Amino acid sequence: MGKAFHELTEREILALAIALEEEDGRIYGEFAERLRADFPATAAELAGLRDAESTHRHRLLEAYQARFGAHLPLLRRQDVKGFVDRKPLWLARALSVAQVRREVEMMEFETRRFYEAVAQRTTDAGIRQLLGDLAQEERRHSELAEHFEKEQTASGARAEEEATQRRIFVLQIVQPALAGLMDGSVSTLAPLFAAAFATHNSLDAFRVGLAASVGAGISMGFAEALSDDGALSGRGHPWLRGGVCGLMTTLGGIGHTLPYLIPDFRLATGVAGAVVAVELVVISWIRNHYMDTRFLSAAFQVILGGLLVFIAGIVIGSA
Repeated sequence: MGKAFHELTEREILALAIALEEEDGRIYGEFAERLRADFPATAAELAGLRDAESTHRHRLLEAYQARFGAHLPLLRRQDVKGFVDRKPLWLARALSVAQVRREVEMMEFETRRFYEAVAQRTTDAGIRQLLGDLAQEERRHSELAEHFEKEQTASGARAEEEATQRRIFVLQIVQPALAGLMDGSVSTLAPLFAAAFATHNSLDAFRVGLAASVGAGISMGFAEALSDDGALSGRGHPWLRGGVCGLMTTLGGIGHTLPYLIPDFRLATGVAGAVVAVELVVISWIRNHYMDTRFLSAAFQVILGGLLVFIAGIVIGSA
């Protein structure tokens, strides 16, 4: 059973505040280490906050020892009902600067609220003064964070970090997704339309297209996951990439397979052809937007490949 906040003694309040500052400092340190390689300016800001939390902890510890002695009772945040919670964001494999900034702002706000609340419940004038000062410092931390962000924007450091974040997103998400979407949209054309023109039966064509889409998704997912562990290339966790690639491969194939749920074969084939055209344009746009490929060049490459596979399926099915 946790202890209610209003039941805490002054000794327990100080012990809790010391534990809070120690843990927050370690969290800032973890964030700084995770972001140092790609986002040095933000890492430096976080390292400064870590050092400030360490200073707060020492001031609280000195006040505690002067009032209550050397022994510090074991009181964890989970032992207090409704106490400030910290989600283990620092354990996430994919960690963006925006996520860290939001978490830091929330941490500083919650810690300030904690100090303001406990300062009202403390009878010792010196401790009350210390807690009030720490609340003001936590408020200044939030203001400094906002000021630092404005400085980063003015100096170009923020733009550089955003560009790095975009490159990581492209490397870890867009590239495997695009590879899967291209494979699913193009490679499944031949078996789908071969089955359609061989049987002139929408349901049979749908079954073949669905099987081809799911099979291609599983194959591409495993191929992407096993191709690179991401440790040296920075391409992220292999199973995340494999999952994204496999899912997009399946979606790419199912898009032009679903029209064959229409009973009328000719209508279904017409709708499927229109869906294929839309898919190829979308792929061309993604390559243009994220991969810096000229749209006309991307469209020519994608549409030419898709058209050849499409024709191959029709010729084989009609033979």
